[in-house]
Amino acid sequence: MTDLTTLTAGRLLDGYRKGEFGPVEAVRAALERAERIQPEVNAFVRILAEEALAQARGAQERWRRGEPRGALDGVPVTVKDILLLKGHPTLRGSRAVDPGGRWEEDAPSVARLREAGAVFLGKTTTPEYGWKGVTDSPLTGITRNPHAPSRTAGGSSGGAAAAVALGAGPLALGTDGGGSVRIPAAFCGIFALKPTYGRVPLYPASAFGTLSHVGPMTRDAADAALLLDVIGVPDSRDWSALGPAGGSFRQALGGGVRGLRVAYSPSLGGQVAVRPAVAAAVRRAVERLAELGAYVEEADPDFSDPVDAFHTLWFAGAARVTQHLGRYQRESLDPGLRESSARGARFSALDYLAAVDVRMDLGRRMGRFHDDHDLLLTPTLPITAFEAGAEVPKGSGHRRWTGWTPFTYPFNLTQQPAATVPVGTDGDGLPVGLQIVAARHRDDLVLRAAHALYEAGFTSGGS
Repeated sequence: MTDLTTLTAGRLLDGYRKGEFGPVEAVRAALERAERIQPEVNAFVRILAEEALAQARGAQERWRRGEPRGALDGVPVTVKDILLLKGHPTLRGSRAVDPGGRWEEDAPSVARLREAGAVFLGKTTTPEYGWKGVTDSPLTGITRNPHAPSRTAGGSSGGAAAAVALGAGPLALGTDGGGSVRIPAAFCGIFALKPTYGRVPLYPASAFGTLSHVGPMTRDAADAALLLDVIGVPDSRDWSALGPAGGSFRQALGGGVRGLRVAYSPSLGGQVAVRPAVAAAVRRAVERLAELGAYVEEADPDFSDPVDAFHTLWFAGAARVTQHLGRYQRESLDPGLRESSARGARFSALDYLAAVDVRMDLGRRMGRFHDDHDLLLTPTLPITAFEAGAEVPKGSGHRRWTGWTPFTYPFNLTQQPAATVPVGTDGDGLPVGLQIVAARHRDDLVLRAAHALYEAGFTSGGS
């Protein structure tokens, strides 16, 4: 019998349509998997078993009548515990959030999923307020890698990535302010997309401002396109949301890569030291895209590391998100967040605006770059997953998580769409990710290129 936890959302929907199995079976299997993996990887803040089964029974009856509610009726999904889910606390990995508050509203992306009939399995773990590139917090402890529990799942959407990789739902909602869907997806061997900023509305607004995106985390690019079609529509609560997409992302998947102008930057012009096993796996994926008809050349974007500007914006956001806390609440914070918040509080308005100037210039440079290149390919990360419970790899010399994520945060500054695709493993069996970046508003090209790799049977990952 088919293991329903291994199926994509698209395959589940096909099975529902044909009567091969129903939402109750699929959701029960996903819940059982969630309960089984939780003690080892700690992917969930809470699992919503009774509520999910009730939703699944409703979906099953609608499918029996031939009247599915929407594009995801009966499909199990998880929601990162940064995003509001009506009826349940959103604690953001922090003891400073009161779980007894009024939780009466869905985030826009969650509301669209509910309207489409998706079944909510649970809330997934995050570092405190999503502030770093690994997932551990004073509230929920350490989230671990499904391929090697002694290693990190990455972050800040680490629980979401681990859940998808291990079959606890084929779809997950994550957030990405500096790499937070791409980092854990690369470490855990799944697909993730940071869409163009504003494509997926966000409410409440993030304290980290327009760095923060909501994105799909899935088993493949086709599922991400399916999910983006559902969640990528305007919502009046987000003043910066984009208008309706020009068409279906799922329908645009089949264009292939033939004729696309692709730039491959293995190290951003020598700025990043990439581990040989990572570099080799990424290069093989790039070569496969060339075999599929893309025009590939090695070319580096014209920018130096914008980390100082990113730190100004990011740490100022950390200061803002913790500004309301009293002394004892501050003492309960993740020490790294407390330190980053204190640093952010020292920046002036002029410091902030200088960082915005760097950001705008970076956006201009990347706009010019994409005049000549449809896509930019890089490693998602220069390393594979390191020890769990640490913000930076032991002995790396890095002070903050941005030291080992130089390929991800530049594209939060520019608001471009960027995805990670699993393209192999290192010598320890740990996943490697390829990052695919396009110009703003060309999410379709990112998804097309990733889908081409899946269709060619090149990608690898999951557990």
